[in-house]
Amino acid sequence: MKRDFELFREILLLLEKLESFDDPVIPNIPDRTKHEVVYHIKLLSEAGLIEAQNWSTDDGPEWVATSLTSSGHDFLDAARNNTIWKKAMSIVVAQGAALTIETLKAALSKVVRDMLQ
Repeated sequence: MKRDFELFREILLLLEKLESFDDPVIPNIPDRTKHEVVYHIKLLSEAGLIEAQNWSTDDGPEWVATSLTSSGHDFLDAARNNTIWKKAMSIVVAQGAALTIETLKAALSKVVRDMLQ
């Protein structure tokens, strides 16, 4: 399965809307399978943007989100705005750089900095 940065953003936005993380969460996202969402929760956890728990069983993988991290909030603050998000994604693609969390963070920071000048 490929990483989907749009799905990363969608999961983070949904998690931010939660009033609490009293119960671990697997967000229900239209047009996405549970398997896709669970896989991306695992990747977001590995990237340090969320805290998650591995509840996998013999029936398959099961990662649940337990909170956003400070880095996750920072990333989301930059990525929330559609215009900034699209510009950052286009910068990474135009430069021919590998699309990773780190390159996307750098591009988001550049777009925000450019807007502040």
